[in-house]
Amino acid sequence: MKYWLTITILSAAAILMGADAATFVGHDKVADALAKGGSLAATKEYTVSGAHRSGPGQVEVHDKETDILYVTDGEATFITGGTMVGGKSSKAGQWLGTDITGGQTHHLVKGDVVMIPAGMPHWFKEVPKSVSYFVVKVLKE
Repeated sequence: MKYWLTITILSAAAILMGADAATFVGHDKVADALAKGGSLAATKEYTVSGAHRSGPGQVEVHDKETDILYVTDGEATFITGGTMVGGKSSKAGQWLGTDITGGQTHHLVKGDVVMIPAGMPHWFKEVPKSVSYFVVKVLKE
């Protein structure tokens, strides 16, 4: 079931972005990316990567990237929306902060999907043990 959901998400992203060639990533590379984090595919319109966290992160805001996350293992407390506190530019169009006020709390578990539009603060606030997930970043100009 999870593979069909993953294929559906990635296929929909490719169709929406007008991809004209298929990209295949073997299961060994996917498993490695989910265990350690790493890129699986990238173009000027999107990136696909695997990610793994064993602890919380910083608040993030991407001015021109919509993030689509699909949790493949583990759990986390994830905050979206609200207002970023202590935000500083980390590179062009990217912001990192220390907290979110007024956001919505989500308890993410295996099988969950969350879509974060460009410009929205988001944060892995708590990761009790670990969480692995696919990330599709849709880039807009």
